Amino acid sequence: MSIQIGQRVPEAVLQYIEDGVHRIDTHTLFGNRKLVLFAVPGAFTPTCSERHLPGYVEHYDAFRAKGIEVACMAVNDAFVMHAWGKSQHVPPGMKMLADGNADLTRALGLELDASGYGMGVRSKRFALYAEDGIVRGLWVEAPGEFRVSSAEYVLAHLPT
Repeated sequence: MSIQIGQRVPEAVLQYIEDGVHRIDTHTLFGNRKLVLFAVPGAFTPTCSERHLPGYVEHYDAFRAKGIEVACMAVNDAFVMHAWGKSQHVPPGMKMLADGNADLTRALGLELDASGYGMGVRSKRFALYAEDGIVRGLWVEAPGEFRVSSAEYVLAHLPT
């Protein structure tokens, strides 16, 4: 069963690159802040690169104006996430998080078996809004769709 609104984001450790490889646990990532974490099945994949991440890059300032930080996550390694972020002109402050072993993805109950495509376990496409580590909004895409986890949709449906 996947995480539900009102539940605390489970503990896991992610990685990112910022002047070297860093580890960040979810308690630190989500604590004392408002954060939208959106997840994609894979860096450099078509929908993720052409629509999902670019929407959050385009609307990054709108989230920040609401006092909300933004982070992108995929079941890839930190080096791939960093390279993808650079290629997509991700603004400073938007973390590109690697869930290399799908630890957080599994803990959230949002894993996707993409073995049939040679990709192994990946994350479903979703967006999660949390305040101080408590989930206040969750938008999970149906297989093959891209609508409810888009930056535009999430901005329009943030809890007030």
